[in-house]
Amino acid sequence: MIPAAYAVLDLAAAAHNLQVVKRYAPRAKVMAVIKANGYGHGMLRMATSLQAADAFAVARVDEGVRLRKSGISQRIAVLEGFTCAEELEALLAYQLDAVVHSMAQLTILESRAEQGACAVWLKLDTGMNRLGFKPKDFPGVYQRLNQCAIVKKPISLMTHLANADDQQDPATLEQISLFKDTVATLPGLHSIANSAGILTWPQAISDWVRPGVMLYGISPFAESTGGQLGLKPIMGLHSRLIAVKPLLPGDKVGYAGTWVCSLATTLGVVAIGYGDGYPRYAKAGTPVLVNGRRVPLIGRVSMDMITVDLGSQPDAKPGDPVTLWGDGLAVEEIAACADTIPYTLVCGITQRVQILEKDGA
Repeated sequence: MIPAAYAVLDLAAAAHNLQVVKRYAPRAKVMAVIKANGYGHGMLRMATSLQAADAFAVARVDEGVRLRKSGISQRIAVLEGFTCAEELEALLAYQLDAVVHSMAQLTILESRAEQGACAVWLKLDTGMNRLGFKPKDFPGVYQRLNQCAIVKKPISLMTHLANADDQQDPATLEQISLFKDTVATLPGLHSIANSAGILTWPQAISDWVRPGVMLYGISPFAESTGGQLGLKPIMGLHSRLIAVKPLLPGDKVGYAGTWVCSLATTLGVVAIGYGDGYPRYAKAGTPVLVNGRRVPLIGRVSMDMITVDLGSQPDAKPGDPVTLWGDGLAVEEIAACADTIPYTLVCGITQRVQILEKDGA
């Protein structure tokens, strides 16, 4: 039985998108970012589909541990590093790389006597003002870290771009320049570029690149879709019509009756809602594909259902297929209609949405 709400994943697209990364950064190693359950696509599923990546990046220690327990052998970097000695023990036990970004971490590492047990990425804060050491402190921290017995040498060096998706903002070039100036005399491989950096800032491409959203076929830029960048979206979200009924002028639809029928039309009810991860704040007029043709969302999104205007499809009937995003309807467009970003949509798919893998993937 086909579930009411389901996502179809074209996993072959992952390998294609990785090749796009390599075309932009042919001499760089690739650290594929698969945190947050692989951006909602399944962390282990994405690791398996991206076997050609040189390494993986996750946000938290437990994500890296799960990958190791599942047999993933590539290098795995934990972007949030560790916060206590217990997490460091897990990093060591499962041979995970630690991103070091705070004095508390440095203190823990200095207390350990093991020889070369921990691979480290030292993070420079070049303007994100989130994790990382300020440039004035960075050389001193590097020297202390370099003297830690437990740290493998040489130390790798990284930063994170705050606004690379805005191609007109000079802050990205300032960040890149600050990073290069700060680490110029320090040994170690460098990593700067995220997806937006890879696609539009060649100055950010160094020894390692860290693609995230582009691997899933999604554009990091508000003004474009993944398809327009030569990427192939992996995820399509689907459901079906469960009811069709006539509407008369003056009829109100949904909670609070925010949409009022002006002309006689046909209403369709689709079995999907914010309980499945469809965006609660999608506006009236947000496109939905019914039988492959666009119809507008009407009324408020509810937990289990949305309603659409089927005036252009008088023959639509319960059971007909519905696409919320996927082939012919970019997730970037739906995100714009909900005043959000596509990351939140694919990461927000809930547990009751069944995940299906496309045949041949």
